[in-house]
Amino acid sequence: MKVVIAGGGTGGHLFPGIAIAEEIKRRDRSAEVIFIGTEHGIEASIIPKAGYQVKYLRAEGIVGKSPLKKIRGMARMVLSLYDSYTLLRELRPDAVIGVGGYASFGPVLIGKLLSMQTLITEQNSVPGLANKVLGRIADAVCVTYHESISFFPKSKTFITGNPIRTGILSGNREAAYGLFGLEKRKFTIFIFGGSSGARAINNAVSGAFTFITDLKDAVQFLHQTGKKDYEVIRETYRKWGFSGTVTAFVHQMAEAYAVADLVISRAGATTLAELTAVGKPAILIPYPHAAGHHQELNAQRLSEMGAVRVILDQDLDGETLAKNIRDLYRDAEMRSEMQRSSKTLGKPDAGQKVVDILLSLLKMSALVGQQPAYRAAGSRLEAGGGSKHV
Repeated sequence: MKVVIAGGGTGGHLFPGIAIAEEIKRRDRSAEVIFIGTEHGIEASIIPKAGYQVKYLRAEGIVGKSPLKKIRGMARMVLSLYDSYTLLRELRPDAVIGVGGYASFGPVLIGKLLSMQTLITEQNSVPGLANKVLGRIADAVCVTYHESISFFPKSKTFITGNPIRTGILSGNREAAYGLFGLEKRKFTIFIFGGSSGARAINNAVSGAFTFITDLKDAVQFLHQTGKKDYEVIRETYRKWGFSGTVTAFVHQMAEAYAVADLVISRAGATTLAELTAVGKPAILIPYPHAAGHHQELNAQRLSEMGAVRVILDQDLDGETLAKNIRDLYRDAEMRSEMQRSSKTLGKPDAGQKVVDILLSLLKMSALVGQQPAYRAAGSRLEAGGGSKHV
């Protein structure tokens, strides 16, 4: 079987796609998975390292852009449709999966027009523009939250959870100490603001140091800053004398989660799926400009369940962050309760459910004799169990 996974731009879209690819390959090593994205998205650097082939098309976002950039984005959309047609005619996949973002629109639309099986995943409670449109034409829609159902046709919408990479669950804490150069005796705080970092979080951490100097010998940090703030934040750690590792990007996320006693991050859907799967207590700082304020909604849901603490971006400063760090450092029982609550919300089998649905689509198309433009849809894979229809 050959499958195209389209989308990316950010880790929130890309990493669920990698999780789906891993599950497909787990079931059949001979299956072929190819990614389609853009050269300026995170997929350009991440996908080759993950061991998959990636093809590029010309596409840009239009939501939240200036009028000039919207015009350019619309022009690029036309080009992306042409590129999608060219790529899909070349690759001849059995199915196209859209994982969100503007790079998913063309391949899923053209895949549908070429009679390929199409499936999209929606990570957030409020879908983006591309998925709102694609949800009407795709053969199946896999959502993370019950609230998303109202945006899609109920007859083909499934609640699966947000797929996470299998390696996330197998991080080795002992190995992580050596990997990141951390001390075993210290309380470890893992900080990241998404794949590109978050300046507001970086600044708040810098501001928090003055309020937690008494914890300097007890805590350490693993801090993903993003490329733009790396040098400045690294110098701030040196100035204040806090120990830990500062890096522009963390590739070994499984080990980062494994070594963390506390996580401080944004509240993107993929981050929350990973946090709840591994059950880590966290301080969430939702990105305030996310579409439909979905990060605030997602974070609030976890807060109500007692799994996290939430600081809204407009309330974020060094003193507030320091107070929350101090509270959770001192209260081991509270951290344990948060961990238990977090794990009850996790769905580590989401990727399996998505692939179950994909295989069902391919089997049904084979039974009715439906074919893509060039080949019969079918697979030697076996579905690992049924999925409940919404």
